[in-house]
Amino acid sequence: MKVLLVVNPQKAASQTLALEIKTKLEERGITVNSFSWTDKALPQEDFELAISLGGDGTVLFTARTIAARKVPILPVNLGTLGFIASVPPVGWLDAFEIWRAGKAVFSQRLMLEIAVERRGKRVFELPAMNDAVISASGIAKTIRLRVHFNGQSIARYRSDGLIAATPTGSTAYSASAGGPILDPEMEAIILNPVCPFTLFKRPLVLPITEPVQINIEHEQRSGVLLTIDGQVTEALENGDFVFVSAALNKTQLIVSGRSAFYNALHTKLSHGT
Repeated sequence: MKVLLVVNPQKAASQTLALEIKTKLEERGITVNSFSWTDKALPQEDFELAISLGGDGTVLFTARTIAARKVPILPVNLGTLGFIASVPPVGWLDAFEIWRAGKAVFSQRLMLEIAVERRGKRVFELPAMNDAVISASGIAKTIRLRVHFNGQSIARYRSDGLIAATPTGSTAYSASAGGPILDPEMEAIILNPVCPFTLFKRPLVLPITEPVQINIEHEQRSGVLLTIDGQVTEALENGDFVFVSAALNKTQLIVSGRSAFYNALHTKLSHGT
């Protein structure tokens, strides 16, 4: 058996815990490879499980990095209370042994495939677990976007930006911009304008049956930037098309229980009584 450790080098406790995990797993005859944000290439060896050591941001990085590998993620939380990383550091070994025994509880999470087409050619493609945000990159913050879905124009925005979020990402930037919170295992795309200068200000929740097409209109007073999961950026040009669709593979998270998300929702957002 082979396991991949994805370590957040910015978390002081991650290196110590990584050494502990590596030692205990190798004592059990398990091969362990490590990977961090500063590494340029994912190890080519196959592995059966990825263990992320950090917070929610580390899980997002891990999900994008191993999306094509179709292996589950055990998300150990070394940050503040997270919506995604739900396994406490002291509980990693128990969670691992439960997974190894075939009794783990999985949460299947939709990922988005984000693609940019420019003058008829695809110039960028990356999965997103939380969201893709189109925003201004210059001093003038207002940008102009047109959205098509199912073969027809459904919205035209003059706004500070537009968020395309997964249900997992509904508790992140989209929530702070007034978007709805969805159960993380739902299959839907949230379109949420940021500070729109229009009468139509409501976010939209769309099915994943068709790609969402976002046109960067030609008349812009600012540069336009695409940001994936708050971690990866790509400059856009006037006339570009951004396509948002359901990714082929879902992220499989090993969770501490079916109620983990709602416990975090209640605790972190004081949602409810």
